[in-house]
Amino acid sequence: MSLTIENVILVGSLLLFLSIIVGKTSYKFGVPTLLLFLAIGMSAGSEGVLGIHFDSPEIAQFIGVVSLNFILFSGGLDTSWSAVKPVLKEGLLLSTAGVFFTALSIGLFVWMITDFTVYESLLLGSIVSSTDAAAVFSILRSKNLALKYNIRPTLELESGSNDPMAYVLTIAFLTLVVNQDQSVLSIIPLFFQQMILGALAGFVFGKLSTLVINKIALGFEGLYPVLVIALMFITFSLTDVVGGNGFLAIYICAVYLGNQNLIHKVSILKMFDGIAWLMQIVLFLTLGLLVFPSQIIPYMGLGLLISLFLIVVARPVGVFLSFLFFKMRMKRKYYISWVGLRGAVPIVFATYPLIEGIEKAHIIFNIVFFISVTSVLIQGTTLSLFAKLLKVSLPEKVKPITENDRYILDLPKSDMKEVIVPEESYIVNKRIVDIHFPKSAFIVMIKRDGQFVRPGGATVIEANDVLVTLLDNENSILQVNEVVNQRA
Repeated sequence: MSLTIENVILVGSLLLFLSIIVGKTSYKFGVPTLLLFLAIGMSAGSEGVLGIHFDSPEIAQFIGVVSLNFILFSGGLDTSWSAVKPVLKEGLLLSTAGVFFTALSIGLFVWMITDFTVYESLLLGSIVSSTDAAAVFSILRSKNLALKYNIRPTLELESGSNDPMAYVLTIAFLTLVVNQDQSVLSIIPLFFQQMILGALAGFVFGKLSTLVINKIALGFEGLYPVLVIALMFITFSLTDVVGGNGFLAIYICAVYLGNQNLIHKVSILKMFDGIAWLMQIVLFLTLGLLVFPSQIIPYMGLGLLISLFLIVVARPVGVFLSFLFFKMRMKRKYYISWVGLRGAVPIVFATYPLIEGIEKAHIIFNIVFFISVTSVLIQGTTLSLFAKLLKVSLPEKVKPITENDRYILDLPKSDMKEVIVPEESYIVNKRIVDIHFPKSAFIVMIKRDGQFVRPGGATVIEANDVLVTLLDNENSILQVNEVVNQRA
């Protein structure tokens, strides 16, 4: 079947619907949803039931980059700074040094067992060197795993921030494969340029985006998520224009935004959560359509060998070397080593050699595809089992709840108090989003002149307002009174 303007919407919507329905029941059988999305795409592709002919790495790469923008941004918005701060050094080392050591280990192994050149081997290693944000966020959250020793924030920080390192290594070694007269040393300036500019741009755009979201008066709540989408793409694109890493920039920008008081934050978080799922489905369906199963079969043996080496040797090497100077429990290292999930990101990166047209591009793509599938299948289905074996799982009842969880789930507080705003209070004539209200309390209603006002981030506090607040505990009222009674 050839996709036309007339049937592309019908076919696309039917595949999307089927993916959602199948994904809903998949975990009853222990199969990750992302793998099923990929299988549905393959079954609809050129060699599948529908026979949809799709053989455009360029389009697949474009869809992949757009999808990764949403997935990384959503993951960043959901990242609690208070949870990430204690593991910041470990997470950043995993996402840089860990990726490098993993790429180097796989590259040397591939060079020893194949006829690939050193640069081609290191290119393959670079492509599969990072854990996949879509896979990690999706599987950890859908399995609802509660983990000890700050394992979960470490894994989520790593998966959200290590794609830039893998991207830089992929582009660098692809350049060396194409231009073999260049020196390895020539890629070092590229690495520092990408990472430093990407990090700076992410922080700057995070602060600017906060100001834009809170200061601009759009008038309609539904426009604020659209505004954030525009800011996300601006961050990615402008960072890329100045030579920085756009993936790193949007993740840092999103982490910054997710930990600020924003107007209509609930709407923004919920919208991005839904779009992230949509992008995951679209991404895996697209990559499934791009694959020709008959071309993978000849490389299944080699792919399985490399995949097992990655899981059993290369990933643990990257983790243990990154944590060499940290005192931590061995079971924590072992579990982090096991959760080295590969998914859509390596497949997207594998389209770069295809587009560049290097000699072994199709071989690399098929091997990477097989590695990603086996990683999700083997590791993704055993996360709960290994957590129990290593005794790093927590009972669900003691799973920590982040502030953004409260926003999304509308979780109740434990106490309710009314607070009167004095006329001399500094918060008078200020918007709620600007008064730095304690995170341990929510303003759920405002009594004003005998009427009730439903509060939002843009609601202006007036003198003698009665703030109806929900509190984490009785001690939270002290923090609220300190804010309300502060004089102008």
